[in-house]
Amino acid sequence: MTSRVLYLFGCAAPPVLDLAGAVQRARSDGWSVCVGLTPTAAGWLEDQLPTLEEQTGNPVRSAPRSPEDREVWPHADAAIVAPATLNTVNSSALGLTPNFVTGYVAEAIGMGWPLAMMPYVNSAYATHPQFGRSVETLRSAGVRVLYGEGGFRPSPPGEGDRTAYPWHLALDAARSLAG
Repeated sequence: MTSRVLYLFGCAAPPVLDLAGAVQRARSDGWSVCVGLTPTAAGWLEDQLPTLEEQTGNPVRSAPRSPEDREVWPHADAAIVAPATLNTVNSSALGLTPNFVTGYVAEAIGMGWPLAMMPYVNSAYATHPQFGRSVETLRSAGVRVLYGEGGFRPSPPGEGDRTAYPWHLALDAARSLAG
């Protein structure tokens, strides 16, 4: 039996430093995992990239492939963007594609591919008027945004605990989206 394929996209927020643990949980749940990162997140995890590639059996990507290159990842059954920064949430909702991750989100929305997003923002960022509009825009576009009740809840600036990030909720959402 072929395992389900999960794209796990991480952004430059503190929980991304624990991405290897989320990959291991997903693999334990039967997923084949492909890791994609924003360029800044890739820089933060530079020392972990070889381990992530070994762990997943797939190249870690942080840039789109060139038109001459063939696709190296298998088609995904579900995708997660977690942790999603304020920039990624807002860029995705506005259809901006400044990096590989937001480019995938734009295409996933347009193609109707199963996608969940779980932010990691502090309570000050969460009060920015565009953030709330972006969450609603993404939800209305079919993205399962795990924020608020049943999802991520922000802490005051400087008081967040990256180890308390609810990765299990994102993985549960992927399982649900994949059927």
